[in-house]
Amino acid sequence: METTVVLLKPDCIEKNLAGEVIKRFEGLGLRIRGCKMLSASDALLTDHYSHLADKPFFPEIVAFMQSTPIIALALEGPDSINLVRENLGPTDSTIAPKGSIRGDFGSDKMRNIAHASDSNESAEAEIRRFFSASDLF
Repeated sequence: METTVVLLKPDCIEKNLAGEVIKRFEGLGLRIRGCKMLSASDALLTDHYSHLADKPFFPEIVAFMQSTPIIALALEGPDSINLVRENLGPTDSTIAPKGSIRGDFGSDKMRNIAHASDSNESAEAEIRRFFSASDLF
């Protein structure tokens, strides 16, 4: 069993799709170990997107991610990292196939409904970043 992190982004919240997205993940057999709504601080987003912090579009990412609260999910299941990423579809929603979450609901590369951990290492770091031990069940 592995646990992955999914962040439901502001476009997901604004479109009232959180329940639908969670339903799709649960339909895959994934179990919610943690779920919380939060307002992302500058420090949290700088840490989370540290690989993009020197890019000219970084302020746009921060503004977008702070435009509404986000929902952080810790999802557990066999091969959960790959399962979540396959069902989300490519980062660029404009090329994501219909039937994928991003293909059905996303708009572009940033407004793509959700972030998902891309490896065991990033999942472990993101679990520590978004959840305390008492937040996980």
